[in-house]
Amino acid sequence: MFWFMEGMCFLPVSLVIWSSSSFIVSYITALLERHVDPVFPYISDTGTEPPESGIFGVMITLASFLGVATMYTRYKFLEKFNETTHAISTKLNKSALLFGIIGCLGMCVVATFQETVITLVHDIGAIIAFVAGVIYISLQSIISYKMYPLGSTLIVCYIRMVISGISIIAVVPMIVCALMVPRTQLHWDPDEKDYPLHLVSAVCEWIVAFGFVCYFLTYIKEFQKFTLKTKAEFIDCY
Repeated sequence: MFWFMEGMCFLPVSLVIWSSSSFIVSYITALLERHVDPVFPYISDTGTEPPESGIFGVMITLASFLGVATMYTRYKFLEKFNETTHAISTKLNKSALLFGIIGCLGMCVVATFQETVITLVHDIGAIIAFVAGVIYISLQSIISYKMYPLGSTLIVCYIRMVISGISIIAVVPMIVCALMVPRTQLHWDPDEKDYPLHLVSAVCEWIVAFGFVCYFLTYIKEFQKFTLKTKAEFIDCY
């Protein structure tokens, strides 16, 4: 059996590969079509104009579904783990799942509404996706420490906490600088007054986005250790 087929490992592996590909393929396509500048466009900029808008929409939507599947599987694993250890608060586990699902719904909004068409809806979806996502990985970092040493290794706990910390630090200037830029545009001149604000916001957005990717990468080892089974029961209605 291949390593990525062990347990539920295929879920985080698929999520990491697909979400990374979503960003990279859209960026390369938009760059080849000369729809964006090569130096740190917003991620959403790379999915605004056709043909990359179609690629971006489909791939990000599917990534959000993979995200929900991975988060729910993680939730069920922690629920089962807690039956014997009682190390994790049930409310904490449910709260993490809730924020994770909200973040994925925000991703679907971003994928559906292009920023140059319905800007307000797109921006709201992006804020929800990033803020809820940062809260999710922060809560999961706390859970990881509570599981130690029965769950994650100490090194993994440290890595998750570092990724969460960097994401928290980056998401604030990402949102603040974006709100200070009064207009949406795909091409920027470095001499424009608002360019530094755009650049800071875009760099922070890429940092947070790939922070999520790296975080789910740390799930792979744990997901190799368990499987998720469904149980069907027939109810006699007569």
